[in-house]
Amino acid sequence: MVLIFTSFHLTTWTKLIIDFLIIGAGVSGLSCAIALRRAGHRVVVVEREKEIGQSGVGRGVRLPPNLSKILYRWNLKSEVSAFAAKSKQIQIYRLDTGDRLGDHYWDDEVLRETQGEFLFGHLADLRKMMYAVAVDQGATVRLATTAVSVHPERRAVTLGSGETLTADVVIGADGAFGLVRPMLLNEQGIQEATKPTMCMYSATVPKALVEKDPQSKHFYEHEVVRRTPPKLHILLLNSVQISMFSFFGNNRSAISHPTGGLPCFTFTLYRPYDEYESTPPEGMRAALPQSNFKTAKPWSHDITTTTLPNIRTSPFRRSAGRKRTPIPTGSTQQYAMGLEDGAVLAKLFSHLATDSQITDFLYGFQELRQPRAQTVLTSETGVIHYMGMPNGLDQEARDQAMQAKHKAGGYLFSGDDESAEWAEIKTVFGYDAEDEADNWWVTWGRLKARSL
Repeated sequence: MVLIFTSFHLTTWTKLIIDFLIIGAGVSGLSCAIALRRAGHRVVVVEREKEIGQSGVGRGVRLPPNLSKILYRWNLKSEVSAFAAKSKQIQIYRLDTGDRLGDHYWDDEVLRETQGEFLFGHLADLRKMMYAVAVDQGATVRLATTAVSVHPERRAVTLGSGETLTADVVIGADGAFGLVRPMLLNEQGIQEATKPTMCMYSATVPKALVEKDPQSKHFYEHEVVRRTPPKLHILLLNSVQISMFSFFGNNRSAISHPTGGLPCFTFTLYRPYDEYESTPPEGMRAALPQSNFKTAKPWSHDITTTTLPNIRTSPFRRSAGRKRTPIPTGSTQQYAMGLEDGAVLAKLFSHLATDSQITDFLYGFQELRQPRAQTVLTSETGVIHYMGMPNGLDQEARDQAMQAKHKAGGYLFSGDDESAEWAEIKTVFGYDAEDEADNWWVTWGRLKARSL
């Protein structure tokens, strides 16, 4: 059987083609659709939104190297470049005073090791791009279609219209608050933590408002980087980079950056859930200190703001095809993990030759993704707590160490730094999901296939 898709090159073929039904056309669901079509499988996606991108209106996203390298391998670099902005620099400040603690520059050597780039974009743009690619490759995406119940034993999904769809494999990609996750938790007798520990506010400020304000327009001014770590012995002159800005505060933290295609500036704030306010704009403004803080002024304008709680969850027990533990909302790896999920799943099912392998591959997916998800979950929550360290001796020691390194002319995290932070960066950014799936197949999958 020969399948032809426009603007796309399939590099992997499966011997046995089966049907996949995906609930949810978010980044994770669309990633699965694209990757599984690459392997030659039939894919149907159901999505309750009438138009892709509606729920991402006020959300900027960070696309780390472990995400971008997968998209590049899928021959989507030009599509990504159309909406995403490249950045290699992070500037770190105190949230309450605006004092600069230091900065970090992602040098080319590090990015070559990760095989990707650090990008900024908008969630709506990312989803629209992935939707277009999935449809172009032959996936069927049914918008304005709501799944109301799932029947695992029959591998069937009932829609709001009363129609029932069946498939060989059903994938729940409708998020932590969707239909599938609560059903699986209940099936396994797992009690989800009911009280969130943190909440996230996400604001999008039009570029024109940011540039109009004298105290804030520097966020859109590309800074000339002239300092290099002492051990590199290379002078970087006129090296222009777009910056990401991180703000360390007392029990709260923030990350901000320009988005790519849309002319706006995104701002993500974490604060304790106990201080949660149901009206997002007022809640965000109340959380921002006003003294000497250069970004406080734009939030008095009319901004688009959303609020999402970050719920502490328990991982699933081992079971075929169960979804991983959610990564904190708004974190760097939130959407990267969804893309990795799709890449791993498709890599495994590209080797499908018999029906009996379906369960084996689902268990293989769990074996690969559970440890990775736990590593990233620990890393991302650690970053949030590190940035929002309560004022005190530990916080003062952290700030002083960062400022001392900054004054000495070094970057906060570099290849010459053997700190735990640097090791963690390499582990998370340098991870290759598709390679890990290939290794699993060579070590376990192929061996069992031969025995059959």
